[in-house]
Amino acid sequence: MRNYIFRRVLMFVPTVLLLSIIVFFIIQLPPGDYITSYVSRMSAEGEIFTSEDIAKLRQQYGLDKPWYVQYFMWMKNIITKGDFGYSFAYNRPVWTVIMSRLPLTVIITLIIMIFTYLVSLPIGIYSALHQYSVGDFVFTAFGFLGIATPNFLLAIILMYISFKWTGDPLLGLFSEEILREGLNINNLGSFLRHMIIPIIVIGTDSTCGVIRTVRAQMLDEITRQYVLTARAKGVSERTIIYKYCLRAALNPVVSGLAGSLSKLFSGSTISAIVMNMAILGPVLYEALKTQDMYLAGTILLTQGFLVVLGTLLSDIVLAWLDPRIRYAERSN
Repeated sequence: MRNYIFRRVLMFVPTVLLLSIIVFFIIQLPPGDYITSYVSRMSAEGEIFTSEDIAKLRQQYGLDKPWYVQYFMWMKNIITKGDFGYSFAYNRPVWTVIMSRLPLTVIITLIIMIFTYLVSLPIGIYSALHQYSVGDFVFTAFGFLGIATPNFLLAIILMYISFKWTGDPLLGLFSEEILREGLNINNLGSFLRHMIIPIIVIGTDSTCGVIRTVRAQMLDEITRQYVLTARAKGVSERTIIYKYCLRAALNPVVSGLAGSLSKLFSGSTISAIVMNMAILGPVLYEALKTQDMYLAGTILLTQGFLVVLGTLLSDIVLAWLDPRIRYAERSN
């Protein structure tokens, strides 16, 4: 197990470096740069720029150099100084922009992930053990409905229902009281109430997917030969289901953790904009729209880092859940 983890960790650093090159290169692919977007916006408001003015602005922002030179300067500052660059749009260091949204983003991500697995795992197990029952049909119908309904549309519907029932659309994550006084024990209930719609909206898609995966895997496992052998030897049904079948059925769910971290981190960008949530998704959208490359690059690099980290963690958990993976690695 130690050798398996060591090999996976050894691949971590070069993977992140390669990912950073790809991210920075792709950001540079669209025509123009931040100065192009800035000049276009200012020209629409009546400002006049000469070619000399534009050249000076590019030189001031360091955009007159080739993309690979900009990349190496960016990575050099990250590695040596921990400096992720300067946000052109916000006029402040990139990391301060990210840190203003990161804590809340992480809190929401963790809450939604906990909600997703606490809801989906029991339902998936129940549907597999009660195949074609009324409950199975109901959960299956809700699962397909949740996958088929766009998240932003579900957000609008839920906010409309909330407004009709309570007079409050629960827009955003904070009430006026929290914005005025700050989050404390007295208004914690208001914050949790404003979290209901984001949890349902963002968590529904992942929850429905995990339910379908667990159900299919459990149905496959309970028909295997080792289950019949265990029953014949008198092993209790509870032990068979939860110690053996569920452990094997969790493999694809654990594998999906890698994408879940990144998806929840900013995959809900449109929903976050609709619900006026102060998380990183809308910041990334604006950075890409204005070609604020260092801000967009840092957010995308952070997402990529989370995907690689999630893959590493899921590989370790898979090796613990299924020893066959370790034996296969050893035989190779």
